[in-house]
Amino acid sequence: MEKTHSLIFLTGFSGSGKSSIGPLLANSLGYDFIDIDSAIEKQAGKPITRIFADDGEAAFRELELAMIKTVAGRTDLVVSLGGGALENNPSFELVTDSGTLVYLKSDPKNLAKRLFHKKDRPLLRSSGTEKPDRDKLEQKINAILENREPRYQSASITVATDQKRIGSTVEELTRKIERLVRKSASTE
Repeated sequence: MEKTHSLIFLTGFSGSGKSSIGPLLANSLGYDFIDIDSAIEKQAGKPITRIFADDGEAAFRELELAMIKTVAGRTDLVVSLGGGALENNPSFELVTDSGTLVYLKSDPKNLAKRLFHKKDRPLLRSSGTEKPDRDKLEQKINAILENREPRYQSASITVATDQKRIGSTVEELTRKIERLVRKSASTE
């Protein structure tokens, strides 16, 4: 499969802004947008938390890989990946071989603040009896990030999303992606 700079994969931890920034970036570039998690939920007919509970994480990762395969040959598309998609080796290879990986980086403290009241993040959920604790959530995020960071760091473009307005982040990403597209077109 040929790698293209007009197939953009957004990666980053849950809460980093992929689903918010993705559609705006796609619009700015004149591309289509797909959120892999939303597409899986629609196809499966149930939320991701239910898929994890009923079928387990391995089954979810298979659905995720199948969905990534359906978009891997496309162009003029921005794809929001699930936060853990790159942990699956076949998904990671497919993404990096077929498109441009963009890492939306956020500080664990900010992620914990954004995700504290979210109940739809299966890997971050605590047991029903456990009292929510932001410090414990931040520790859990740090532990997961430690595993994911090497894959996130392989991105062609990294943008910090903590201190900027979404519009500024979209403008910065648009410039960087257009530069990559022009650069690859001039070397062909």
